[in-house]
Amino acid sequence: MTFLARSWLAPARRHSRPGLQGRLVRLHLLVLCAMTLLLAGVQTAHLYGQARERLGERALTASRLVARLPAVVRGAEAGRQNPALNAEVETLRAAAEADFIVVGNRRGIRLAHPVASRLGQPMEGGDNGEPLAGREVVSVARGSLGRSVRGKVPVWAGGQVVGVVSTGYLLPQVWHLVGQALLSLAPWFLLALGLGTAGAVWAARQLRAQILNLEPEQITALVGQQRAVLAALREGVIAVDAGGLMTLASDRAAEALAAPRLPTPLAAAWPELALHLAAGEAARQQNVELMLRGQPVLVNVEPLEGGGFVASFRDRAEALALADELTHARGFVDVLRAQTHEYQNRLHVLSGLLQLGRPEEALRVLSAEIEQGAQFRGLLRGVQVPRLVALLAGKRERAQELGIAFEVAAESSLSPAWERHADTLVTAVGNLTENAFEALGGRPGRVTVLIGEDPDGAQIEVEDSGPGVAPEVAARLFTRGASSKGEGRGYGLAGVHARVLALGGEVRCTRRGERTVFQVNLPPPARTIPAPAPLAEQT
Repeated sequence: MTFLARSWLAPARRHSRPGLQGRLVRLHLLVLCAMTLLLAGVQTAHLYGQARERLGERALTASRLVARLPAVVRGAEAGRQNPALNAEVETLRAAAEADFIVVGNRRGIRLAHPVASRLGQPMEGGDNGEPLAGREVVSVARGSLGRSVRGKVPVWAGGQVVGVVSTGYLLPQVWHLVGQALLSLAPWFLLALGLGTAGAVWAARQLRAQILNLEPEQITALVGQQRAVLAALREGVIAVDAGGLMTLASDRAAEALAAPRLPTPLAAAWPELALHLAAGEAARQQNVELMLRGQPVLVNVEPLEGGGFVASFRDRAEALALADELTHARGFVDVLRAQTHEYQNRLHVLSGLLQLGRPEEALRVLSAEIEQGAQFRGLLRGVQVPRLVALLAGKRERAQELGIAFEVAAESSLSPAWERHADTLVTAVGNLTENAFEALGGRPGRVTVLIGEDPDGAQIEVEDSGPGVAPEVAARLFTRGASSKGEGRGYGLAGVHARVLALGGEVRCTRRGERTVFQVNLPPPARTIPAPAPLAEQT
């Protein structure tokens, strides 16, 4: 699991295209520029509206003052041009800093205008209706001088409207005011752009650190590899975060857990695992036996940095079957190796005797070997399960290699009806015999196997002259992983115990004088029924 994690997180090949940090900074700058331009546009529109409103108020105020002047009232009432009136109005226009002040009679004919040649002509813009009707108005219209913001006020005389005064500011003056306001705001825009750029660089660096300096295409490739690996695994794999939520599940895990859409609480999807880990933070654990939807499974837990863990699980029956196969294979390898060594030694002895010219002694050695083999086969004549006989013959060769006296009790017997349980018998006798060899610790000793049968079933005893089971292991002798031989051991007896319990039998360990005895009792084959409940109890 650690190897896979390192493989998934390993940096991929660098490309010539810009890195993630550069692309993020560029994107952020583009967004900042767009937002700045949008903000400037909104501010410009706002300033333009404010400037037009203020100039309109100024124009309306100036028009009110001009409309009350006696000379303007008399001139509008007379309705004729008057150079003195035009000169007086121009003086007022310069004081008001307006672009124009136009005075017209009740028919809209100019009586005062900044351009003398345009006196006596009709006023332009089409916005004299309101003031000639007695109402003040601020408008934006195009006159003879151009488009402008104008304030128009009626001229009253004797309770009647006798003319109109129009004060205006051309739009370029409005934009001039807007430009001045924007120039005053420019440093703030630049400051915001600079701070945004610095924030973009910092955020990009933080993001790259969070994703282990990987580029987006590398993350995409790693996610694809992760999904392929999870789909290829025969084990179920789940990932749980620090809050107890299951955030990832392989196809096999999702099928076994029948979990709804992720993320989902682990306590709802797998209560047994959540309860097992509720005592504290998840620590590395291997081959923990738990129940999953009524079936025993073996669970491995790998903690994650920052909290949470990854758990893988597999069916306990499959694991036991694989362990049995490995045990059988190892036993056969040991048997073949022992036989090879023994036969080589015997051939060397016979070859040496013949080379020394002592054929009679070579014949005696060969006859003794044949006789010992015949005697051993005679002891096994009553055991009519071929695979079990082959195993005992191999263990005899193995014992000779180790310097251990190996015996099969003369009264051993087993009927052919037990062939249907040959796998369990081979597993039990093979593991118990090998444990007896290891118990002697390389010292000379004796191991005896007794196989018997009666109406109550079959009985197997494996007896050795070793020191016995250590007290700290005896209480949990048949628990998976219980062993005094170090980590990675303690699975053989647990497998034997599980197989025997599945057939309705029992396994016991006793001390008979100075010898250790392991006893296996099995009911007759006709009465043997599968018993999954004890398997669950062992978990």
